[in-house]
Amino acid sequence: MTATQDLARGFGDEIIALRRALHQVPEYDLELPKSQRLILDALAGLPLEITLGKELSSVTAVLRGGGGPGPVVLLRGDMDALPVTERVDVPYVSQHPGMMHACGHDLHVAGLVGAAKILSALQATLTGDVVFMFQPGEETTGGAPIMIREGVLEAAGRRADAAYGLHVGSAVQPLGMWSSRPGPFMAAADQLSVRVVGAGTHGSTPFRGKDPIPVACEMVTALQTMITRQFDVFDPVVLTVGRIAGGTKENIIPDDAFFDATVRTFSEETRAKVQQASTQLVEAMAAAHGLVAEVAYRIGYPVTVNNPDEFAFARDTIVDLFGADRFRERANPRCGSEDMSYVLNEVPGVYLNLSACRAADPDKAADNHSPLADFDDSVLPDAAALLAELAVRRLSRGI
Repeated sequence: MTATQDLARGFGDEIIALRRALHQVPEYDLELPKSQRLILDALAGLPLEITLGKELSSVTAVLRGGGGPGPVVLLRGDMDALPVTERVDVPYVSQHPGMMHACGHDLHVAGLVGAAKILSALQATLTGDVVFMFQPGEETTGGAPIMIREGVLEAAGRRADAAYGLHVGSAVQPLGMWSSRPGPFMAAADQLSVRVVGAGTHGSTPFRGKDPIPVACEMVTALQTMITRQFDVFDPVVLTVGRIAGGTKENIIPDDAFFDATVRTFSEETRAKVQQASTQLVEAMAAAHGLVAEVAYRIGYPVTVNNPDEFAFARDTIVDLFGADRFRERANPRCGSEDMSYVLNEVPGVYLNLSACRAADPDKAADNHSPLADFDDSVLPDAAALLAELAVRRLSRGI
C-alpha cells in the first residue's frame, strides 16, 4: 500500500461526510456560494494559498512542495449540480427543490479535497507545487475557460506542466472500475438551431402560404443523410434533433417552425466541416421551397483529448495502486462532452472515469443525469488516493 492510499483511508470518513453535505445543497451554473463555503471549511488549516474566483464561485488552492523546486501539477474537480428533481431515497437527499447532484460532481469535489489533505500531509517530500482547481459551471456555460482566463493555469507562479481529473459514473461499469483511453476521449459538443421562415395561412388552402413545417421535417431527415454520405464513418459525427416546434392549431399553417440539434464530433476538421455542411444544406433546402432558413450554429466544448504519454502514466499508476483488473482501456471515445477539454488543450494531461455504481447490475442502473442516479461514495478514498499519487509521481519525474 502506498502512503497516499494509507492516508486516503484515514481521511475516508471526512471526505464521505463532505460529499453528503454537498449533495444536500446542490447549486447550478457559476454561482455556488454554499458549495464554495463547504470547500473552504474543508480546506481550513491546510498549508494552502487560496484564491477565489471573480466571475464565478471557484476555489483555487496552491500547495508549495517542501522538497525543492520542480514541476507544477494541476488537479481538477467540478462543483455544479443539475436542474433535476432527485428521486433517490437516501438520508442526505437534496434540500434544494428541483436541483440534484445527478452527475456526481459532489464526489469530484470531495475526492479533490481528499487529495489536498493527503498531499498536505506529504508536503515536505513534494518536489514541486500542486494546484487544486475547484470549478463551477461544467454543466452550463463552461467554468473552465473562465478560470483559465482568471489565471488558474499560472496560479503557482508558473504554468502547470500536467493536469489530471476524473469523472464518476452511476451505471454501465462495476463499482470501482477505472477507464479511459489515449487521444480523443470525449466529444466536442455544438448546437445547431434553425428557424424555417414561411408564410402563414389557413390549413385548408396551403397553396396560399408557404408551409414551414414539412420543410423543417425534410431538413431533419436530410441532416441524417448528410452525416452518412458526407462524413467518414471512422471520424464519426452524431447529430440529434432534440426539439422541433411550430404552429398553434391543426388548421393553421404557421409563419415559422423551429428545431434544435446537438452535434458531437471528435476532430476539429470534422467539426468545422459539419458546421459548414449543415448550414449550407438547410439554407438550400429552404430556398428550394421558396422559404428562408435562419441558422445559428453555436460552438460549445471542444474535444477532450488525453495526452498519450500521460494516459500511459495514469494507467500504470492505477494498475500499481489497484491492480490490472480495476482498469479498462476504452476502445472508442465517449459522445458526452467536458469542459476539462479546455484545460487539456493547454496542458498535457489525462481525464479518467471511475465507476461509483451502487447497483448489482450496472447495465440496469440509472445513468448520470437521471433523477434516480445513485452514486456509491465508498470509492472516494480511491479517488483521492489516485489524484494524490498522480501528483506525487509526476512531480518526482521533474519538468
